[in-house]
Amino acid sequence: MVELARLYEAVLNGDNKAAAAVTREALAENVAPSKLISEYITPAMGEVGRRFDCEEYYVPQLLLAARAMRAALELIGTPPEPVGRVVIGTVKGDLHDIGKNLVASMFQGGGFEVIDLGYDVTPERFVEAAQQKGADIVALSALLTVTMPAMKTTIQALEAAGVRDRVKVLIGGAPVTQEYAEQIGADGYGSSAAAAVPLARKVLGK
Repeated sequence: MVELARLYEAVLNGDNKAAAAVTREALAENVAPSKLISEYITPAMGEVGRRFDCEEYYVPQLLLAARAMRAALELIGTPPEPVGRVVIGTVKGDLHDIGKNLVASMFQGGGFEVIDLGYDVTPERFVEAAQQKGADIVALSALLTVTMPAMKTTIQALEAAGVRDRVKVLIGGAPVTQEYAEQIGADGYGSSAAAAVPLARKVLGK
């Protein structure tokens, strides 16, 4: 019988091969995918986030944990009842995506369905994805001060399309602040990748 605790350890330690192997064994033994996500993968990524915030883990460890998590989730597929649906991307004019990718991984590990639009994403693409995918959250990333105004433009585009009242907008990135989030009318600001899931759950009332 598969030792499911090994999945938690594999994700926590960034061992993608072990994560895939344990997940494969568990699915072969008809362990519910929701159990693997809620009891092992999500708690492991939560601990990874805690260690990152405490500076016990750094970006390399975060990336390895995310890779291990994805190795498991690729076998599991989309959870039948995700916590919520997140459209995420780096805003127009900004080509940086490492931070955005980390946040997307944290969302996945937290049980959210993630629609990753990549980088240099126009306001129109955010609106289109939010409408088509029935998003609960639109997450905007910017690493450059000069691209931060695109966050406000995107929020305005969501308002103009009539979907702003149906989605929560979260923003983040190195130059972004809580003050700026309030200034442009965002629903929340995350100071790190580890803050993403708790913040998302909070704004959705989960």
